[in-house]
Amino acid sequence: MIIWAGSGIAVKAALTALSPLALILARFTIAVLLMLVIGLSCRGNSVLGLQRVQRGDWWLFLLGGFFEPFIYFILETYTYDSFATPTLAEVFLSTNPLMAPVFAWLFLREKVTIYNVLGIIVSTAGMLVLVLAGTDSLAIGSRIGVPLALITVSAAVGYSITLKKVPARYSSLSVVFWGQFSGLAMFIVLSLITLLLDPLHLPFLRFFRLTAAPMSALSILGVGYLAVFSSVAAFILFCYCVRFVGVTKANIFNNIRPVFTAILMLLLYNEHLPLIKWVGIAIIILGLFICQKREKNADS
Repeated sequence: MIIWAGSGIAVKAALTALSPLALILARFTIAVLLMLVIGLSCRGNSVLGLQRVQRGDWWLFLLGGFFEPFIYFILETYTYDSFATPTLAEVFLSTNPLMAPVFAWLFLREKVTIYNVLGIIVSTAGMLVLVLAGTDSLAIGSRIGVPLALITVSAAVGYSITLKKVPARYSSLSVVFWGQFSGLAMFIVLSLITLLLDPLHLPFLRFFRLTAAPMSALSILGVGYLAVFSSVAAFILFCYCVRFVGVTKANIFNNIRPVFTAILMLLLYNEHLPLIKWVGIAIIILGLFICQKREKNADS
């Protein structure tokens, strides 16, 4: 989550030179090639070795790639555009911990304890304090913003559930590699369709046009960070986490992302936070501790 907390800053830097779809293609092309090199170099390693996919398991990797990165990154773009402010969009896009227990119970029969529920409520309240405190405008914007955000979050949770269903014989790198490889193939098809439809000048195509300006050092660093850290390191760590601690506990840590983003903004841009936002950070951390607490029966 520390790595993903810096993604927003990196995206902002990269988008000064690349369109959203061009950025997605660049970061995941680099990520897939990097994982291919690492995976082939670490064959036999239970975490970083690259394995072939058995015939009966392909649907899981295709489904994972469809959920994230393909659907998630497309809908996330529309979501930010639909809300009046990025702050409100971030609030709705940070509801993974609220939806994860429901989906995990429905599809995985994963046990949700009272401490999980209480921790989710407390940390989500802290996230709302952190994000909304001091915000002047609470206008929602377009009416489709909320449904889009909920579908986007559902795609992220769907990705987590797919990870949990992938057989344990696959290494974490293999799971991430084949999922992102599938998603990259879908983005390439989408870009080709966009090129064919571009003469029609359809309004929604502006999100998917492949445009690029001269790259600055900052934009290159942004793409590099997103490819190496956000798309490879963070995804592999998250995959490992989901498979061993479960969907509910893994997704609760999404609430701490705004905390690390705030700290990074303080360190990089000297953006100081008012006291109320530090209170929000403390509430989030408290909620995470509560969520990890085990029931006495479980300990015994």
